[in-house]
Amino acid sequence: MNIDFNKENGLVPVVIQDNRTLQVLMLGYMNKEAFEKTKKEKIVTFFSRSKNRLWTKGEESGNFLTVKSIDIDCDQDTILIKVIPTNTVCHTGSFSCFGEKTSKGFLYELEEKISQRIDDKVDESYTYSLYQRGMNKMAQKVGEEAVELVIEAKDNNETLFKNEAADLLYHLLILLKAKGFALEEIEEVLQGRNQ
Repeated sequence: MNIDFNKENGLVPVVIQDNRTLQVLMLGYMNKEAFEKTKKEKIVTFFSRSKNRLWTKGEESGNFLTVKSIDIDCDQDTILIKVIPTNTVCHTGSFSCFGEKTSKGFLYELEEKISQRIDDKVDESYTYSLYQRGMNKMAQKVGEEAVELVIEAKDNNETLFKNEAADLLYHLLILLKAKGFALEEIEEVLQGRNQ
């Protein structure tokens, strides 16, 4: 990664994006030292212009940004870092410096939570208890939810229709986990059909 740190007095802007939802969380700046530290530790470190020093996001609050990927723009003077935030990102207490958490991309967060409950064998979790009942029961549940959605589609109750659609997506995510597939793989299939 050849970043041009010379354009703006040794600093480049860094866009921080939630790896799961793709929501933009904040903008900061890095010098070469901050960038190298971030790559090495996999925790975002900026160069603070107000403090005039390296500053690891979360060093005081504990709200760290764990690096998932780093990309450089075409001009090699802006960095995009996708992260998993520990908690809220903005110093005001908001999820993002650009506002509150949006529902866009939440399916990835839900997928991660479903996976975690299954992997951690959380006994009191409905997700894990359904998973334990086996493939036939999980597939049957997806079928039941699909039928319920079809029934609600024929009526005019928007709330019930949306709830049944949510139930179907939730159970489909459990089935995908059981089959060893990720939501992203299904998106790739859909994307391939769109060409």
